[in-house]
Amino acid sequence: MRRTSFATFAVAAIVFAFAAQPAVAQSNGGDMPMRTPDGHPDISGTFTFRTLTPMQRPARFEGRETLNPEEAALFEASERTRQNRDLFDPETGAPNAGYQSRADGGVLSYNEFWYERGIELTSDKRTALIVDPPNGRYPPLTESARQADRERAAYRREHMYDSYENRSTGDRCIVFGKSGPPLRSGAYNNNLMIFQTADHVVILTEQARQARMIPLEDTEKPAFEQWAGVSRGRWEGETLVVETTQIRDWGNGRNGPSVHLVERLSRLDPDTVAYEYTLTDPERYTAPYTVMMPFRRMEGEIYEYACHEGNIGLYGILAGARKFERDGRALRP
Repeated sequence: MRRTSFATFAVAAIVFAFAAQPAVAQSNGGDMPMRTPDGHPDISGTFTFRTLTPMQRPARFEGRETLNPEEAALFEASERTRQNRDLFDPETGAPNAGYQSRADGGVLSYNEFWYERGIELTSDKRTALIVDPPNGRYPPLTESARQADRERAAYRREHMYDSYENRSTGDRCIVFGKSGPPLRSGAYNNNLMIFQTADHVVILTEQARQARMIPLEDTEKPAFEQWAGVSRGRWEGETLVVETTQIRDWGNGRNGPSVHLVERLSRLDPDTVAYEYTLTDPERYTAPYTVMMPFRRMEGEIYEYACHEGNIGLYGILAGARKFERDGRALRP
């Protein structure tokens, strides 16, 4: 596996064009790194991690790590059109960015006003957030993972309306992929706050209001798994390194107990924190993979994500299923 260091992350234009200086936090005007009162590197602030750069490299960009400015502009414009809910026709299902047509049960509940997905690629116009493997795609699944996915999908098709326990953690307002760990850019609420004390770093995500309290010493760990796992951090020079284990299995092929996650955060300048993570899951993937993305400083605050809507939606899903059953109608995924 090619190991990409944070030093490479900061100085190589292929990784981030905005990181033309070494991967140390820069002060607002001097040559000294930004520091907290206790002397640690200062990575605190309110940031957005939204981007149009896809997690995996699209097939049409095979072998291309970056795009030139003209290609990037065309791709960005086409993605903004493809994903625009206001341009989606619920009768025909086109153009399609994964939305269901009305015939498939789609109601197009949100219009474009509610979305804050990325509007452009990363500054260096990368074609994928995955930087290792070099092809910009997830490693192959293990055979046991493929079999488990097939069994899980078959069970879901048969039982997805049985109970709230058969619904996703998102439907149940428990955890969301975007709230991590690790962090993933999505359709909205791509915002977070980082704040620090002498012995802890806290990452508070806007979606699900998940606060990861990360001790900066190897304190005793609980004996049980947690939704966000158990994290411990340490400083390696100007970089915060966070190792997370004991992640509870989210289901649907997502993170599970076999995951070992290493995240790295480093202040590049007053407006940017570099975020890199390497995820190792030998039960699911045949090799580890590494992702790089920027946190960009944003003005204003992050907002409460109460998820009342999801709870009401869950009631509606199950109530609708019971009505179909009483009427003798078939339930559709």
